[in-house]
Amino acid sequence: MHPQTNKVPENAIAVIGMDCRFPGANDTRQFWKNLVSGTESITFFTDDELRGAGIHPETIADPTYVRAAGIMEDAELFDAAFFGYTPTEAICIDPQQCQFLQTCWHALEDAGYNPYTYPGAVAVFGGTRLSTYYVNYMCADLADYGTARFMQGHIGTDRDHLCTRVSYKLNLRGPAFNLQCACSTSLVSVHLACQSLLNGECDMALAGASGIDIPQEHGHFYQEGMIFSPDGHCRPYDAQAEGIVSGNGVGVVLLKRLEDALRDRDDIHAVILGTAINNDGNSKVAYSAPSLEGQSEVIAEALGVSGVDPATIAYVEGHGTGTYLGDPLEVEALNRIYSRNNPARGYCALGSVKSNVGHLEVAAGVASLIKAILSIKHARIAPTCHFNSPNPRIDFASTPFFVNKTAIDWPQGFSPRRAAVSSFGVGGTNAHLILEEAPQRESSRSAGAVANPLMVVSARSEKALKELAGRYGEFLAGQDADGLDLADFCHTTQEGREHHAVRLAVVGESLEELRSGLDAAMTHEEWTTTNTGDEHRPVFLFTGQGAQRSG
Repeated sequence: MHPQTNKVPENAIAVIGMDCRFPGANDTRQFWKNLVSGTESITFFTDDELRGAGIHPETIADPTYVRAAGIMEDAELFDAAFFGYTPTEAICIDPQQCQFLQTCWHALEDAGYNPYTYPGAVAVFGGTRLSTYYVNYMCADLADYGTARFMQGHIGTDRDHLCTRVSYKLNLRGPAFNLQCACSTSLVSVHLACQSLLNGECDMALAGASGIDIPQEHGHFYQEGMIFSPDGHCRPYDAQAEGIVSGNGVGVVLLKRLEDALRDRDDIHAVILGTAINNDGNSKVAYSAPSLEGQSEVIAEALGVSGVDPATIAYVEGHGTGTYLGDPLEVEALNRIYSRNNPARGYCALGSVKSNVGHLEVAAGVASLIKAILSIKHARIAPTCHFNSPNPRIDFASTPFFVNKTAIDWPQGFSPRRAAVSSFGVGGTNAHLILEEAPQRESSRSAGAVANPLMVVSARSEKALKELAGRYGEFLAGQDADGLDLADFCHTTQEGREHHAVRLAVVGESLEELRSGLDAAMTHEEWTTTNTGDEHRPVFLFTGQGAQRSG
């Protein structure tokens, strides 16, 4: 519902969970800290690092070789046992697919849903890059093994199995399929997830993408007029913009029909009011070139579907490749639509996450979406890195847009906070999406619910339990817990989490008491756990007649 009118927008979709791992950030909290501080998370490699990754010495010595990329930390780490894989099976799976599976799990946990007990149908939509893990590591090994190992390697690295793997491992029964449309893949997956929900094909939907090169430590060759940057920095909309730098990452959002999310009292991060996708056709100079007509049409369609006046949108997270030709065309397409019957100028911020983490290719759209959602949630608009003066081919003064160099507050206006997200793929598949802030909701206590002061935490091992308890303590001590409802919080730990063998319970009448209880448990020398694994299953013995007699 609109925060001001309490009216539920028609065909709106709630974002109720999300998770990401991007350069410099292993979760959404760190991602937001990096964004709002204007942090660029690009790594510049040494000769030794490049040699260790197998880069040829002649390549390293080439003066046009730019040794930079956005690195995703610990991309090779995967909790195989947690998902029921043996080490032999896990080594046959592309890290892109491993990280997508883990991120889907975390997105469900963020929403407070246990996939093994949720009764509805959950869909999965996503995509990956070409598997460089298969090319660089698996091909030679598979030649020495038989048909069974070859099949394992094929299933573990082929794109076709990304989403169905998640459905199988998490017991999800909604539609599950991959899509591939280059840079717009993940935002198109969000569009398809929204359509699946509106068509009644599922009750919730996971959507996103995973793009990770193995090894990650590699650069690119610069050639004037091509898309790659000469110095490893991406400068969207700036006069010095000369191209992109590649990045690695994975991001997933969990979606639900807004009316269902309100009924189920879900924690709503933001609301998707409308989405649209199209293709340029051949109305452009080359296959990989952008199209003014294609971009304008998809923007107009998304606004039409959402029923939103563009004058009420205060932020656009652009595609923003930072190229001399692409940026002006993108702004012209936006201006053509956002200026219709709208004389206002310079009121709408325009930015691009590529200045922070590089171009994540298939995962670029979901990175932009998560950034826009976080901007709405925190009521702040993060700066675009490296923006000093505008591209001379962009006349911002005649458009509704401006690029902010520093973080700015986003005050509440007459309408809800609204943002838009663009993602355009090589080959011409374009996507545009309209977001709105989440509606205000009544707390459980004020709605008559009784607060349950019992918080439960569980994990597969004592070490993992201590780490998880520590993260809960950090959360409760941080600003993210401001305004958190005790009843909702404890209910989620009890009902919205899978309960594992090693467990801890804390009782408290307030969030502060829960945090203190966790701190005490963390520092207690005799850590107490209850192991409820298979080896300690209860057994009931019904003896029948004669039990009252000895022997």
